[in-house]
Amino acid sequence: MKREHRPLARHRVVSLVSFFLLLAAFILLLLVAISLPIIKAVYLISVKADVSALPLTSAATELRFGVWGVCASSTLNAPSIFTNRGTCIGPQLGYDIPDSLLGLVGINTALADAVLHGLLVVLVLHPIAAALSCLCFLSALFLGSHCSAIFALILSIVSAILATVVLAIDLALVIATRDNVNELIGGTSLVVEFGNGVWMVLGAVVCSWLAVLFLSARSCYCCGVRR
Repeated sequence: MKREHRPLARHRVVSLVSFFLLLAAFILLLLVAISLPIIKAVYLISVKADVSALPLTSAATELRFGVWGVCASSTLNAPSIFTNRGTCIGPQLGYDIPDSLLGLVGINTALADAVLHGLLVVLVLHPIAAALSCLCFLSALFLGSHCSAIFALILSIVSAILATVVLAIDLALVIATRDNVNELIGGTSLVVEFGNGVWMVLGAVVCSWLAVLFLSARSCYCCGVRR
């Protein structure tokens, strides 16, 4: 194997910085791609009923939507940052929520169908974005030759664009659900919140574009990077 084709053969600082940025992006995207109910602490959307004036009950008062399923929890088994002991549906490719469960939270089928339709699109894009970012952080180790550096840059740009598209879809899905919830429900007090998965995707997008900057400096020999 030629020296320039070995990992970290040249431009080690740029390689390592790009590697760790893209590795962080991959981990974040992977966690979201296998979110609730596989990793119950990671979710995209939370829909909660306003029960502040009601006594504690075991009936479901919150639904948390992930890429592969949904979990319903009550005030007696409220989810924490790291755990969710609620009743979950999934993991499966596309899922339906029983009408009885929707009725407990006060959600009609129109709202649930709108959320689930959006999640079906996200379901496809999240694993693809995670897989592509995996290829990116591996390619960042091989910047010895100019051709390898250009390939890593192009791959990282595509990955960053895809992650940005995923983030835009996640944001649009939550915002559209929040803006239309009162119209769809008709007076029922529901609170729609961003899940932590959305902010994890945001972190992955930031890391991906920062890595693109470092790889661009390597490819064009600018910002202090020498041949």
